Amino acid sequence: MFSLHDFPLEQKTVLVRVDYNVPLEKGKVKDNTRIKESLPTIEFLLAKKCKIVLATHLGRPQGKTVSEFKLKPVAQELQKLLPRQHIIPLTDCIGAEIRTKIQHGKPKDIFLLENLRFYAEEEDNNPIFAHFLASLADVYVNDAFSNCHRQHASMDAITYFLPAIPGLLVEKEIQYLSKALHPEKPAVWILGGAKLDKIGLIQQALQKADYILIGGALAFPFLRAKGIQVGMSKCDSSSVELAKKILTGRDRQKIILPVDFVAVEKFSVTAKTELVAYNHLSSTQMGLDLGPETIKLFTTYLRKARTIVWNGPLGYYEWAKFALATKEIGRCLGHLTATSIVGGGETADALHKFRMEHNVTHVSTGGGASLAFLSGQELPALKALEENWKKWKKNV
Repeated sequence: MFSLHDFPLEQKTVLVRVDYNVPLEKGKVKDNTRIKESLPTIEFLLAKKCKIVLATHLGRPQGKTVSEFKLKPVAQELQKLLPRQHIIPLTDCIGAEIRTKIQHGKPKDIFLLENLRFYAEEEDNNPIFAHFLASLADVYVNDAFSNCHRQHASMDAITYFLPAIPGLLVEKEIQYLSKALHPEKPAVWILGGAKLDKIGLIQQALQKADYILIGGALAFPFLRAKGIQVGMSKCDSSSVELAKKILTGRDRQKIILPVDFVAVEKFSVTAKTELVAYNHLSSTQMGLDLGPETIKLFTTYLRKARTIVWNGPLGYYEWAKFALATKEIGRCLGHLTATSIVGGGETADALHKFRMEHNVTHVSTGGGASLAFLSGQELPALKALEENWKKWKKNV
C-alpha cells in the first residue's frame, strides 16, 4: 500500500473517508470516540497544507434523505475538537455546486460532505457515484477501518479513480491486529459475548493461541457439548454441534471453560443472584456472569501471556451486578506487560464504559471489521488499497 508518510501531499485536495457513524442523543453526539480517532490523520494533512474533504455515513437511511441522519451535530462536534480550524458542512456529497465550493476553498479548509448513505449508490458500490466523489479531490485516504469489511462506493469503487492511501488509524489497526495473527508466544485469546456465530474467529484462535479462555454466552454451547446442563442460559443446537467438533479436535486442550457462574432465576436487573458451580445450574437458572473462581483461573493464564487478544465481554456487563468478570479481567490486563489487543464492538464499549481502555495496548475501532480481520477474512477496502498501489505506483 501507499503510506501518508512518503506520499507527495503538499497543498493537494484530499478526500478522507472517515467513520463518523456515531450515536446521537437530542441532536448532539453522545460518544465522540470515532471522531477523535480520525484527528491524527486530519492534523497530519493540515500540516501538509492540504484542503480536506471528509466523507462519512451515519445510520441506515436506506438511500433516502432523512433529517435525523443529517451530519450537522457531527460538524459541530468536530468544530469543538478542532477549534482553530474552519469546518464547512456541505448540504450534499456530490454535484457541481459541491465541487465548486470545494474548489473555491483555501488550503487547510475542512469540508464535511453530507451523509453518503442518502444515496443508495453508496452501498451498491456504484462506480458512477464513486467517480463523482473522486472528482472532488486529487487523492483519496481511507481512514474508516470500522467500515473496511464493506464493499461500498466510498470504500472500494473510488479507488479505481484516484491514488488511494490508508489513513493513520487504518495503518494503526492493521499493525496491531496483525500482531494478534502473528503473536509473540505464549498467546492467550479471550472469547466471550452473546453472539454464538464466531466460527471463523474460534478456528483462527485454535491456530494462533496457546490457550483460549471462553466466557460470556459462548461458554454454554461448550458445556452442553460436554453433556453438562446449562438451565435457561443462552444456547442453540448449531453452536453445540460446533463446540462438539472443537472439543473432539486435536486442539481441544487449548479450550479453558468457566468453573462457576453468577446465576439468576429470571432475566431482570433486580433478580436475586446465586453463585453456582459450572455443573450445578438448575433447569430454571441462567448464567449471566463468570464467578470468582473462573476470574482467578483466567487471570492465572493471562499472567503467563506475551500476547492477549480479547473479543466479547464475559458477562451481561450492561447491568452492574453482571459486569464483575469483564471489569476484573480489564483490571488484570492493566497490570501486565503483554501486548493486549481488544477487538471492537461490545468489548470496546465495555472498556469505554468502565474507563479501562488505557489498560490495554490497543482497542480496535472496528466491530465487524476487526472480527473479520481476526477471523482471517479478506477485507474488501484493504484489498482495494493494495490493488490501487499496484495500479498507481508508477505514476506517483
